[in-house]
Formats: sequence, structure tokens, C-alpha cells
Amino acid sequence: MEVLRIKAIDTHPIRHKMLRPNGTIEDCIFQGDGDELTFHLGAFVDKKLVSVASFYFEKHPNFQDPYQFRLRGMATLPDFQGLGLSSALLRTAFPVIKQNQCTLLWCNAREKALGFYSKVGFAPSGDIFTIPQIGKHQLMSIKID
Repeated sequence: MEVLRIKAIDTHPIRHKMLRPNGTIEDCIFQGDGDELTFHLGAFVDKKLVSVASFYFEKHPNFQDPYQFRLRGMATLPDFQGLGLSSALLRTAFPVIKQNQCTLLWCNAREKALGFYSKVGFAPSGDIFTIPQIGKHQLMSIKID
């Protein structure tokens, strides 16, 4: 397994398959994908891209930290889930986030992924909420030291 920086467009097929299967590929183009401080990571197994995550310089109003990153679009193809790829993406991202003087990473975690996020150190904040056509989510965050 190898984690590398990738382009936003490289994330779209996996985002579509895993996160927006009832939508179109255009639904997988997120606002901020091309922003200067946004970065995208991919995990490769046998040179095949199988897991992706995107990180956006974006402040959530519920958190006091002046500089924050947001995690979006983390997804792993079914045959490669449970192998630690998402954890590897996060471990690779943390130093980049810290290098940008940010002390917090937050996300809107899907309800079915709450266990994973808790396991890797994210803490829940507020109530579970619903994103239309996508499902129930929980705001979660982790301090970057």
C-alpha cells in the first residue's frame, strides 16, 4: 500500500461509487476541490487507486480553533475496506495540516462510519443530523498536535 497526493478528478470515481451511487459524477465534484490549500490523498494497492480522502482549509463555526481543515469524501472500495487504508490517509494528512498552522480537523461523518472515526481519535459534537439524499451524519473533530 502506498499513499500519494492525487488530483481532485482522481477522487471522483470512488466518491461516486461509494458516496453518491444514486447521483451523477458531477455530484462528486465538491466546492473547494481546486482551492489552493485543498489537498487530496489516495491509497494505492498494486498501483490501483482504492481509497481517497480530501482535505479543505475550512473553518466550522462550532469550533474555536482559528485555523481548521475539513475532511470530505473519504471512501474506500468494498474489496479493500478494513485494511487500514483510511487510517493511513489520515496519518499522511495530519503533518500536512499541522504544517499549515491548523490545529483541528473536522468532518460530517456518516452514521455508519462513527465507529471508525471514534477509533482513530475523532470526538463527536452536537446531535446527529440528516443531509438530504445522503443520510444521517455527526459532526466530529480531532485536535492536530
